[in-house]
Formats: sequence, C-alpha cells, structure tokens
Amino acid sequence: MDRKQILDLYNWADGNCFRHPSKGTVPTAVVGTVHPRSDGERHIRGCADCVISLEDIRREQAARTGGDYMPGRLGEAGQFS
Repeated sequence: MDRKQILDLYNWADGNCFRHPSKGTVPTAVVGTVHPRSDGERHIRGCADCVISLEDIRREQAARTGGDYMPGRLGEAGQFS
C-alpha cells in the first residue's frame, strides 16, 4: 500500500499531534488510548507523518516476528495503545 492508501484507512479530525505539539492544530488520527486513573479515557492523536512512521514500525515488527501486518489498526487494543 502507498502512503495515501494507508492514511485513508484512518478517521481524521483537527487536533494536536503527540510528537509535534508545536505544529498546533493539524489533521490527526487516533494512534492510541491511555486510561489515567482519575480521568477515564484519553485518545492519543498523531499527524500523518507520525501515523506513517508508526505503521512502518508495525510492518517491520511483523516481518521480524513472522506475524501478520494489517495497516489501519493504530489505536486499537494491542496496537501501540
């Protein structure tokens, strides 16, 4: 899959990227979830560059371990969340 095809698998909304907060508000996708003790659930959002970077890490990890790789699953349980 090319970059655009991978990015099209995500739902995008304006937000702040967890790696690039200085960019301000940019299109972001949910890449993970944290559960602070006192505050329920918080979504971690990433910009397009970060989504591609994290997808590359997942793909490389799957290749090393012989696992399956399916793009578009960042933010799901067990996928960097």
